[in-house]
Amino acid sequence: MLAMEEKGCYNTVELRIVTEIKSGLASPLFSVQEDVMSKRETYEEKTERLLSPIVEQHGVEIYDVEYVKEGKDYYLRVYIDKPEGVNIQDCENVSRALSDALDAEDFIPDAYILEVSSPGLGRVLKKDRHMEKSLGEAVELKAYKPMDGQKEFSGILKAFDDRTVTIEQDGVLRTFERSDIATVRLALDIIQET
Repeated sequence: MLAMEEKGCYNTVELRIVTEIKSGLASPLFSVQEDVMSKRETYEEKTERLLSPIVEQHGVEIYDVEYVKEGKDYYLRVYIDKPEGVNIQDCENVSRALSDALDAEDFIPDAYILEVSSPGLGRVLKKDRHMEKSLGEAVELKAYKPMDGQKEFSGILKAFDDRTVTIEQDGVLRTFERSDIATVRLALDIIQET
């Protein structure tokens, strides 16, 4: 079943193609957390390998791949991008080709929903390659627990390494341990017309 959803967001459009893929196998009722982690990472890695030639053929790049369970449903989410932004046709082309490749390889025994979309304006910066592309950009950082009485911070992404992320907040550099950070995402500048 192929369904398309288009959302307007100021001057850009976030696109999503949703393909539901059902397999006949049931998932286990109980699992150990580390088994889930390795299963998730394995599925994401294998999907990225399948996806690489597909995105190259369609002139887009892989932003991220994630395999998650939300409620009773599993989702295989693929985020694609290109410098001028992706459009509905890019998402559809990648979704159809990836769906066929996933059906042929059939390495995910669970029933899942495949989603192919742009990462959006307020994209999450999870990987080093995301941070590298976003140096000098305004970001919003959310901590797991309060620091100096707050959990949310905003500023300019100045630096990062394998242990820390540094932002400039009101002219002051502030460094956070990655282990203390829940999310870092690009900040949205909302301009209101008066």
